[in-house]
Amino acid sequence: MTSASERGRRPLRVGNCSGFYGDRASAMADMARAGGIDVLTGDYLAEVTMLILGKARTKDSTKGFATTFLQHLDAALEHLVVNRIRLVVNAGGLNPAGLATATRELIARHGHDLRVSHIEGDDVFGSLDGLRQADHCLPHLTSGQPLSDWPHQPLTANAYLGGFGIARALHNGADIVVTGRVTDASLVVGPAAWWWGWTPDDHDALAGAVAAGHVIECGPQATGGNFSGFRAVPDLVEPGFPIAEIAADGSSVITKNPSTGGVVTQDTVTAQLLYEIGEPAYLNPDVTAHLDTATLTDLGEDRVEISSVRGSAPPRTTKVAITGVGGWTNSAILALTGTDLDAKAALVERFVHRYAEAARGLDAVAVERIGRAQPDPDTQNAGTELLRITVQGTQQAAGRAFSSRVIELALSSYPGLYSLGPPQPGSAFGVYWPALLDQRMLQHTVHHYDGTTEIIAPGNPDGAGGAVMPQAEPALAPSVPAPRADELVVAPLGEIVHARSGDKGGDANLGVWVRDGAAWDWLRSTLTVDELRRLLPETRGLEISRHELPNLGAVNFLVRELLGTGATSTLRLDSQAKALGEWLRSRSIKVPRSLVRS
Repeated sequence: MTSASERGRRPLRVGNCSGFYGDRASAMADMARAGGIDVLTGDYLAEVTMLILGKARTKDSTKGFATTFLQHLDAALEHLVVNRIRLVVNAGGLNPAGLATATRELIARHGHDLRVSHIEGDDVFGSLDGLRQADHCLPHLTSGQPLSDWPHQPLTANAYLGGFGIARALHNGADIVVTGRVTDASLVVGPAAWWWGWTPDDHDALAGAVAAGHVIECGPQATGGNFSGFRAVPDLVEPGFPIAEIAADGSSVITKNPSTGGVVTQDTVTAQLLYEIGEPAYLNPDVTAHLDTATLTDLGEDRVEISSVRGSAPPRTTKVAITGVGGWTNSAILALTGTDLDAKAALVERFVHRYAEAARGLDAVAVERIGRAQPDPDTQNAGTELLRITVQGTQQAAGRAFSSRVIELALSSYPGLYSLGPPQPGSAFGVYWPALLDQRMLQHTVHHYDGTTEIIAPGNPDGAGGAVMPQAEPALAPSVPAPRADELVVAPLGEIVHARSGDKGGDANLGVWVRDGAAWDWLRSTLTVDELRRLLPETRGLEISRHELPNLGAVNFLVRELLGTGATSTLRLDSQAKALGEWLRSRSIKVPRSLVRS
């Protein structure tokens, strides 16, 4: 593995091989085989993943971790050993100790003797009753309501830990570190703090590492995946996974292996910096990273530098992601073809609402039309729209009974009715409660490979700083005079901007930035909250916060409760708001002619 003499003398090279539970199976082996990195990280967790692992744990107490990690490691292990690469993953999920044991067994079968450490202390599920009895009410991140108001039974409860446990495990000699619910960026912050010997007071350096970690945590999203400028990305069929070269001051260069597909540009890095954030003060257990201070420099040849990120003390609280089972959900998709589509859809809606009134145990019903049939279509599909019916409630009401009633429509409803797929029994859906907890209540524990344990002090030991609560919308920066009407043309907003969107619990994040710096003054003065509501009517009536990041030429919106209580329970078709930004870019707006691309 990396020698001590190398550390502190050159930038740390840390790669990523997983952005979620289900990412490219070959990535770990591919990155390990290519070499040229000191640490390889893998992010396997999200709110949805914790619910999946929670269900697995209820069936088998020895599970609760990302089982695919062992398959990935089996294929990558020889390359990790030959190229002396350390591995840091949060695949431990709800059972880091169990995965650490399974990892040691796999390594032994290969005839190696690598040192495996694991980190615990994030799982507070067993402590929920005690915390509430001790007046820790676990208030909701947005509403401030206590957990006792939640009508659901928790299934998992995991606090977000920082990176210093990982740093200590590596310092003590670990070759592989398995964690539970650390923040995504902590997988990079920990190795950087170990490499450079940073302390909790090195706020600017830590903030820079948070920015680097945030960029590479979602794998190929930093190299052109899920990018609104995808048409210009080479070999997007299989883009490479990103690498961050992190210097002593926390500045970094984002890059990738030269033999891989995709691209690293200022835009692909900006897209990931804006992904799933709220206000620019990006809160982590180790530091508050002020992303609006980040400066990007394109160095060419798939190399983009992130510098000048400022940091300040972390909040005294950290987020606790609590999941539970909310009930039963089911859906059916029917085809509407030809003429009288409005009347056909209305007939089904009347049927659905009559069923909902008669059935006991339905809590929510949604009927959505998808697509638009062409007039005078030359193919049947071109003249077809889809009607999606979704219900939630008890298993008795939303299960087979619902599917059976929909199937009964086959011979008794509108002409041309057919369904896409057989009737389904439905499934349990999850609910999500993002809470706050004082970091001092956690036992962030490193279980070193030699059997010793170490407790990591909280990132904010004195409890200074405020709780993570919503901020008021800042005043808009001074705007430029509006162009004269005769200088305006109507164009899709996507001609001027890129966008990236995603979920933050029940909220949706929407980052928008200019393709060309000349459009920044126009964007900041035009794309207000009111204009966003006009362009995206589904956001009307929802609370929206807006934040400017001038260094990135970007505006970031947080749309409260667009996804209801979260991605696992929302009735929206786009359950994680992944396409919200693309919808915005497709909307037409009046734009100065000089800003429209030829």
